[in-house]
Amino acid sequence: MTPAADPAHAATCENCHTPLQGEFCHQCGQSSHNPLRNLGHAIEEVFESFWHLDGRIFRTLRTLLSPGKLAIAYLAGHRAPYVAPLRLFVIISVLTFFVAKFTVHLGEMPTPPEVPTADGGTRSNLMADADNGGVDFRPLQSVEEVIALRDKTVEDLLSAHANVPGALGFVRERIEQNIHSTQRRARERIAELQPGHPMLAQPDKYVEGQPLPGDAKGSLFTHKGKPFHPTDNPVRFDSLPDFANRWLNKKFARAEKNVPRIREDPEQFKNVFIGSIPTALFVLVPVFALLLKLGYLETRRGYLEHLVVALYSHAYLCLCILAICLLSAISGLIPSQAVWATIPLGLAQGLIVAWMPVYLFWMQQRVYRQHWIITLVKYVVLGSLYFMLLLSAIVFLTLTTWVNA
Repeated sequence: MTPAADPAHAATCENCHTPLQGEFCHQCGQSSHNPLRNLGHAIEEVFESFWHLDGRIFRTLRTLLSPGKLAIAYLAGHRAPYVAPLRLFVIISVLTFFVAKFTVHLGEMPTPPEVPTADGGTRSNLMADADNGGVDFRPLQSVEEVIALRDKTVEDLLSAHANVPGALGFVRERIEQNIHSTQRRARERIAELQPGHPMLAQPDKYVEGQPLPGDAKGSLFTHKGKPFHPTDNPVRFDSLPDFANRWLNKKFARAEKNVPRIREDPEQFKNVFIGSIPTALFVLVPVFALLLKLGYLETRRGYLEHLVVALYSHAYLCLCILAICLLSAISGLIPSQAVWATIPLGLAQGLIVAWMPVYLFWMQQRVYRQHWIITLVKYVVLGSLYFMLLLSAIVFLTLTTWVNA
């Protein structure tokens, strides 16, 4: 079968329009196979030269910076000058999340500076801020007022503590710290107002290290008014068979042990979270292409054409994330005394974030060539659906990976 008779081939090269005499163009070297018309050729192209990079990568990245220009060129048949969309997406995404793993510090807190205290020692500035952010007893001029404000504040904190789920242990601990610091500041103010007051000889009602009333420490959640337990107090769904209920309760029990590790080992949680993002993107890029297919049925474009648009748009998003991570890493190297030097870096990061949705809208408008109002409506609808799917996938993958760790 000659190239012209095969629907997956073209009679002339789609890149330079030279009449074809075989499988490849003798002028520019582009294959006569059109991966947009044959899924088998598309897969073959990916595996044939998956790791092969040359000067095309720089031309591809330069063209990618212009919204929609690269996708339009590739869809028009100009494939030889550029890196294939799937290969480009894989290369950029792998590089992005490798860099992000070492530059984005989710959950990590810098060591707080020490500040001097009245007795000549030092204490954490973070603790000092916590004290200053609490109730100020200094304006009160009587012991009765101090006691009344202390009791009311502690009562409100206890109520808030009781309403926080056990899974949010770090929030509960913060409330406990506020309760103890409130009692301490009240005691200090009473000692200033009346050094011999009888209350000073009594211990505080809530002592550090002891559980607060109704505190179910170590329990991820309660069931039937009691702490969850996989065998003594399991969760049971009547619509599920026994083996399914046993499996779910084992997972709940494993989560109960693993969730507190988020606070103890934020580095591991960061790795799990970042590791879930590329997986979610790989899974959902075809879904986004399907959304484009449904949103632009009237264009009669094939699914693989929409997949090209999806891959190039995601490659650009990964490129932006890579730039943000690198700017964040540079900002982290600047000494704290030179805060002014981080302002341009922060401004650049903000501009990149603001430009990303504009780029995607502009790309969508250029590729599909519809009125900007119609494009805007489809952009908002499709973008909202995809964002919810992507966020749900990332959260789901993070939680399942963490629970099974």
